[in-house]
Amino acid sequence: MFPPEAAFTRPKGGPDRIEQVFYSDRMAKEQLFELARRTFDTPEFRGIECIEVEAKSVINKVPGNAMPFDWTINPYRGCVHACVYCFARPTHTYLDMNAGRDFETKVVVKVNAPEVLRRELAAKRWKGEHIAMGTNTDPYQRIEGRYQLMRGIIRALADHRNPFSILTKGTLITRDVDLLVEAAEHAEVSAAFSIGTLDEDVWRSTEPGTPSPRARIEALRTLVDAGIPTGVLMAPILPGISDRPEQMRAVVEAALDAGASHVSPIMLHLRPGVREEFWPWLEQEHPELVERYADLYRKPYGPKAERDSLSSQVHRIIDRTPRRRDALAPRFRRSRRPQQQKAEQLTMW
Repeated sequence: MFPPEAAFTRPKGGPDRIEQVFYSDRMAKEQLFELARRTFDTPEFRGIECIEVEAKSVINKVPGNAMPFDWTINPYRGCVHACVYCFARPTHTYLDMNAGRDFETKVVVKVNAPEVLRRELAAKRWKGEHIAMGTNTDPYQRIEGRYQLMRGIIRALADHRNPFSILTKGTLITRDVDLLVEAAEHAEVSAAFSIGTLDEDVWRSTEPGTPSPRARIEALRTLVDAGIPTGVLMAPILPGISDRPEQMRAVVEAALDAGASHVSPIMLHLRPGVREEFWPWLEQEHPELVERYADLYRKPYGPKAERDSLSSQVHRIIDRTPRRRDALAPRFRRSRRPQQQKAEQLTMW
């Protein structure tokens, strides 16, 4: 999804300017103008630096045809979820920061994202196409609790009746359920939670900055009860770590019991830049699996036979698991207005 080459300039005088130029079949630019760097002396934000920037545009064209969507919005760059396998880690190197600790602790915040989005949605050239969010870094990571950019973004999309979807690990999305319901009255709106496991030990080891998987299941239930079609991306499933039948069954059963519109399994993939960050963790936490992973991940996505086998196992579990009777098909369910929900993101440790 992300091109391998990028260029930056920092002109003398005036505010620092970070200019990112993606080179792809169709060149796209993202210009970020740095305003300030902030730290917050509260336990949940200790050690995290927020780099506040102004963006010239926020609706990004997805290069190539590899994704099932053409447009994205990412109000944040970097992510305090600190997932050891995160595929977005290499994008931080385009900003002259590293894919390891910098990615987890130096978050770029596009503070003007809602205002820029309104301008872009109102432009004659915009055709009201579907916009996917959460496709790079999580829009409902803990930083969102302070900056609250997503409320402005969803309000703009709702006002323009623009269809959109959100993928997240953040329970903070329930804060905006009132706006999601309003938006769904005039456009196709859906959500999905990334939940690869309910195993507490695996979760704490691989996703230390995220809300617990069971908290995500309850957030899923909240969205479904409000009439928002919400599924589960069962990802990533880690070979030898979270792929035991009972582990996968636990996720499927909990998701369908909460009313998930779908459950889609994805086996771990390790692209260049991610592999280098993941491997030291694997050697420390699961040295017995290093040889197996070296054999599995000669290529980033692992052997097709392994992926197909894992997918078949999960779909057999899905076929045998009862679904919630009132969970309707996503395209035909009419939303109803709830009261605004109060949600808190869990702390990192």
